Amino acid sequence: MALLKRYKIRSYEVGLLFKEDEFQGLLEAGTYWRFDPLGKLRVDIVSQRDPWLTHEKLDLIVKSGLLEDRAKILDLSDEQRALVWIENRFNQVLPPGLYAYWTGQKDVRVEVVDINPVRFEHDHLKNIVRSARVSSVLDVCTIGRDHVGVLFIDGEYIDTLAPGLYAFWKGQSDARVVEVDMRESMVDIGGQDIITADKVTLRLNAVVTYQVEQARVAVSRTDDVRQALYRETQLVLRAVIGSRDLDSFLSDKEAVAKEIEKNVLGRAKDLGLKIGSVGIRDVILPGEMKDLMNRVTEAKKISEANLISRREETAAMRSQANTAKLLADNPVLMRLRELEVLEKIAANGKLNVVLDEKGLTKQVVNLL
Repeated sequence: MALLKRYKIRSYEVGLLFKEDEFQGLLEAGTYWRFDPLGKLRVDIVSQRDPWLTHEKLDLIVKSGLLEDRAKILDLSDEQRALVWIENRFNQVLPPGLYAYWTGQKDVRVEVVDINPVRFEHDHLKNIVRSARVSSVLDVCTIGRDHVGVLFIDGEYIDTLAPGLYAFWKGQSDARVVEVDMRESMVDIGGQDIITADKVTLRLNAVVTYQVEQARVAVSRTDDVRQALYRETQLVLRAVIGSRDLDSFLSDKEAVAKEIEKNVLGRAKDLGLKIGSVGIRDVILPGEMKDLMNRVTEAKKISEANLISRREETAAMRSQANTAKLLADNPVLMRLRELEVLEKIAANGKLNVVLDEKGLTKQVVNLL
């Protein structure tokens, strides 16, 4: 074992001298020889180019008071955190503990903050949350456009947050943000088998458009507001359609839809929702009922066709009766009618007319 030990400390370094693991002092830049036959001395050389002095015996070094002119000391309590900027660039967030950083080599700026307000607000929040190690001390959330965030701290409602970036200190309280979409949404109520008042089973598809009106109520009243609206609309559909017979339902579906919407509105308001519209999209009947209704429709159409045909025949016969009466009362019109008939016949081929002495010739001459 060498009796003399040599230590070389550069201009940007500091030597930490220990004897039997007790801190003895600082060694400035230079070359040092120490007589240490028993190996009781130790010099830990640290660089001041790294702003932070990290050492397992930092508490002993700080307690000696020898760092007062060379470094700044931070002793953060459980309710404090430190924001650190190095050369005007954000570096990190320090949790509770003892820290020391060198002065003179690099520009270090430290901001100590109290974490009793669980929500952390800062002018440079965007830069701070981009730090690689910030997730160990901060919970960060971003609320998107057309959304709001319902903030609960320790289970108690605190505020409704607008779109933006938010951060909350870890370990102090339980902060939870529930993001709620404020845009209009749609719920499909599909495949509902419902029995009408006259015991006919039909399958119905409906659609409900809604929008969250009170975000706090929407997240507090139920764990899934969309599923709750679906369930409430199902109940309303069964109640409204189940009180009507099939014919009244099919003949006025718009009135049924309005009644359904009126009932859904009240229940949706309790969930913090605003209903845009409720519509019946499809009505599917059983196969035998569909065939029966087709036959009924066919019979109705045949009956309507027969009625129209009878009306046309009656109108034609009435017109013929009026014409016959008119010709009977006017012989000259009768003769003209005869001439029209002869003209039509002659136009289609050769026509020979045989006249007696007092037949058509006499009437024709009289007309001429």
